[in-house]
Order: sequence, then structure tokens, then C-alpha cells
Amino acid sequence: MIKRNADMTTDIKLQMRGGNGQAVIRNVLDKGEYKGASRLIATITLEPGCSIGAHIHENEEEIFYILRGTAVYNDNGKKEILNAGDSCVCLSGQEHSIANESESDTLEIFAVILTY
Repeated sequence: MIKRNADMTTDIKLQMRGGNGQAVIRNVLDKGEYKGASRLIATITLEPGCSIGAHIHENEEEIFYILRGTAVYNDNGKKEILNAGDSCVCLSGQEHSIANESESDTLEIFAVILTY
């Protein structure tokens, strides 16, 4: 199966998980287009000042891979800086958030949420 860029859908989430601004979710693959146990395979774009608020994953885990920009990542209450090429995982029962605190650069993330 091949999915062309023109066929991918985009969702805009305002104040996602209590965060600031908006998160632009580009669905790389939609549920039903693959057989694995996941609920999200997408890119997430956060413009300067935008964030996804702190939240806990239960019975799932979320993987972020930073494609472009610099992120401030909350890893269970500890702030870390992630740059392009870095990755992180939030396991079930853990808390995380991510923010673009840059004044001018876009943050782009590849995200996968695996369920079990």
C-alpha cells in the first residue's frame, strides 16, 4: 500500500491536552490502513509558543521523534530539551508534555501511539 501526501488528512487541535495554541496533526496512516495495534501514526506541528499539555497514557505508549526544531519535553516532571533527530517514549502510566518555546522556529514531530 502507498499513501500519497495529497491523500493524508489534517486535524487541528486547539489547546490540545490543555496546552497553548494549536497542534496540527497530519495523519500519515489512518486506522484501518494498517493491522498493528496503534491509534495514531502522524506528524504533529507546533508553531512557536504552542504546546501539548501534560497528560498520562494508560494501556498505551507514545513515541516522539523530532523531525525539525527544538522541543521542551516534560518527561514525568523533568524538563528536557529535544532536538531534531532525538526521540523519546512515554510508557503506560507515565506523564509527558511537549512545547515549542522557540520565538521563530516550527517544531515538527513524528508521533506513534501504540496500544495494548
